[in-house]
Amino acid sequence: MLAVSNLSAVRDDRLLFAQLSFTLNAGEIVQVVGANGTGKTTLLNGLMGLAPLEDGEIFWCDSSITEYPTAFKKSVSFVGHLLGLKALLTPVENLQFLAQLRAQSYSINAIEAALAKVGLSGYEDVPVASLSAGQKRRVALARLFLERASLWVLDEPFTAIDLAGVLALEGWLCEHAQQGGMILLTTHHVFSADFPVRRLDLARYRPETY
Repeated sequence: MLAVSNLSAVRDDRLLFAQLSFTLNAGEIVQVVGANGTGKTTLLNGLMGLAPLEDGEIFWCDSSITEYPTAFKKSVSFVGHLLGLKALLTPVENLQFLAQLRAQSYSINAIEAALAKVGLSGYEDVPVASLSAGQKRRVALARLFLERASLWVLDEPFTAIDLAGVLALEGWLCEHAQQGGMILLTTHHVFSADFPVRRLDLARYRPETY
C-alpha cells in the first residue's frame, strides 16, 4: 500500500497544494486530476524524488520511503511526461540501458515480447529518433511489461497515442489492477463511466480552500 500524509508542494514561490493525504491499495487505479498548474506532475515527480516536497510523509508498505528508498524504487515503474529515451538508440537498446539504471537485465526475447505487447513489432532496431511521438511513448510503456513492478506511476500516458493504443492502454491498466497491482496516473483522458478509477482532485487541496 502507498500512503501519502499531509503533503505540500511549492513551485516558483507559489504553494500548489497543501495537506494532501490519500492511500492507494492493491487493485486500485487512482487518477490525479486538476487544472493546469495545480501540481499534478509535481506530485508524481515528488513521489519519485525528482521534485522537492515541502512537508508531509510518504509510506510504502508501512515504511517511510525516505528511510527505506530502495524497497520503494524496486516496487515502482515510473513513466514520466519526459520519456528519458536516447534518440540515437533503438527501442531494444533504450530498454537495455534503462534496465541497467535499475541494476536489472532482460533477455532479447523478453524485450522483443514487451515491444510486441505495445505494438512495436518490426521497430525493435529502428533508432528512436525515427519514431513518431506515439511510438516513442509506446517504447517507454514497454518498460511496464519488463519491470513488472506492483506500482505504476504514469504521467499523461495517453499522450500522442492513437485510438487503438488508447483502448489497449486502458486494458493494460485494468489488467494490472485486476492482478493486484496499483496505478497512480495523471491524464486528461476521459474514462468511461464504468472504468474502475478513483479520482483525486487537487483542487480540493489548493491553499485558498483552507
